[in-house]
Amino acid sequence: MTEHPTDESPQQAIPHVLACDVGNFAVRIARIHGDEVADMRSFRVGELSSLAGVMRELWSQTPSPRVIAAASVNPAALKALEAAAAEGLEQKILVVGRDLPRPIDTDLVSPLSVGSDRLCAAVAAFDRLGMACVVADFGTAVTIDCVSDQGVFLGGAILPGLRMQARAMQEQTAALPLVEPAEPPDVFGKDTTEAIQAGILAAARGSLRALAESYATELGNWPVVILTGGDAELVGSKLLETGMVQAIVPDLTLRGVAMAYYRTLLSER
Repeated sequence: MTEHPTDESPQQAIPHVLACDVGNFAVRIARIHGDEVADMRSFRVGELSSLAGVMRELWSQTPSPRVIAAASVNPAALKALEAAAAEGLEQKILVVGRDLPRPIDTDLVSPLSVGSDRLCAAVAAFDRLGMACVVADFGTAVTIDCVSDQGVFLGGAILPGLRMQARAMQEQTAALPLVEPAEPPDVFGKDTTEAIQAGILAAARGSLRALAESYATELGNWPVVILTGGDAELVGSKLLETGMVQAIVPDLTLRGVAMAYYRTLLSER
């Protein structure tokens, strides 16, 4: 069963959330209390044997009132997560878009078709900034989305992730090797591996710049650019130096999952 808030002091009554981000490649979990994030863990999809044990450990460290909430784009991995929570903790997971409302207003033709992870990252970014922003998630796929000054999710773009690009080149050619994305040592790729690495990063950074410029034109001002996802540091480290990117926030989606729960509580009061 899900534990609910009690009549304690305002700070104590803020529920603790064991937040879960269920992606195509990884499942990430963290304990969140208000703005505080602790004990973030990551598990590769397909290697979830230790998930139940880690969830028990984190749950035992989480004071009441407490809940488990998740955003998911991977039904099979979500099923494994829910089984671990039910068997090990006897807890139901509140899933954004199923048990919890989408956490941000949208200007979309089909809001239900948008991944809840994108909406959670967007609401977390806007909550911290309070102004128009671009939220780019560099994961298995790359999403580059925009939120208006009014806090409305306007939509965005989806493109292949870095490893997806590398794998496609290896699979669709006769001679190109499978390359692990990395920052090449020279701006000029000195061999095939370096050339592929340079091309993949240039495609990711160029897409971010081009889309941010397009969004800025529509908005009438330049939005703050925030990066998250497993490859955010690789893509964004040099862009931080140039000022193109303002922040890299690895736990952005997890923060948004907790916010989805907190906003639901506020709407019920």
